[in-house]
Amino acid sequence: MATLQLGSSGDAVQAIQAALASQHLYNGEIDGAFGGATLAAVRMFQKKANLDVDGKVGAQTWSSLIGDRFEVGMTMQEHSLAFRCLALTGAFETGAGIPDCFCGISGDFDGQGVSFGVLQWNLGQGSLQPLLHDMITEQGQIMKDIFGEHFDALKKAVELDGNAKEDLLEFSRSIQHPVTHRLFEPWRGYATALGRTTEFQEIQVRHAERAYRQACDLCTDYGLWSERATALMFDIVTQNGSIGAITRVQILSEFKDLQNGLDDQALEVCKMGIIANRRAEASNLKWRDDVRRRKLCIANGAGTVHGIKYDLESQFGIRMNARSH
Repeated sequence: MATLQLGSSGDAVQAIQAALASQHLYNGEIDGAFGGATLAAVRMFQKKANLDVDGKVGAQTWSSLIGDRFEVGMTMQEHSLAFRCLALTGAFETGAGIPDCFCGISGDFDGQGVSFGVLQWNLGQGSLQPLLHDMITEQGQIMKDIFGEHFDALKKAVELDGNAKEDLLEFSRSIQHPVTHRLFEPWRGYATALGRTTEFQEIQVRHAERAYRQACDLCTDYGLWSERATALMFDIVTQNGSIGAITRVQILSEFKDLQNGLDDQALEVCKMGIIANRRAEASNLKWRDDVRRRKLCIANGAGTVHGIKYDLESQFGIRMNARSH
């Protein structure tokens, strides 16, 4: 058989991706395109199978790989609420479901070199380096398996101090198109492979902890108790910053007009609807309709955002259950 490698495509590559996915080495789309994410997964399989680690699928790797059994991964309910809230916000931002909502990546369009992850941590402001540092420190072998011969360059970039910002930006600009700012392969695929690992997803959740705690505090402030309300407040914190003092007064005033006799769940939904609409009204006019659709989708538990239909419970495990502390 012909050797399949970076740049290959077709049904044979789809078979490779499906087999890698069955071993939790590849979590992306089964699209038949051999990019950096597939390359990284092949390398990990080859190491696991004690084969020559070259990232290419020749006869020996093909024979060892194809036909492995499928294994079921974690259900959404097994993930923390913080994970589920982050995944939902990531889906809104990227238009992709789990796991690719954790893989959002953009180049130097804003002068920050590279931005990555659900909350678009970036190199220019130094917010991405701590996540990469944690991954290298805690899961160094996974990073070496993904980035291969480029691992040392990435590690050096992560270790550069604040005085070397221009060197860091120069490096990041060297791996992307100067006009479109799209990362070149295999770097784009490496980033996708990294974002698809459960280990780096958990690091993103950890670094989003401050925003999650702020969301929980806002729920307490407005008398909200549900998982869905936590997701709403988390999306407000991460997309809009928070809720301003004047908007807060308007929200609490509308709360007073709610009908007596509503059960706890109906009251919760009504409150979320008020918050969603008031926060949208306080947004920049250019983005107001987008903010409203997004926040009402969460408040109502379902809706369409950017042409994509969402159901919070079935897709993200975010329910009207009480939030556990």
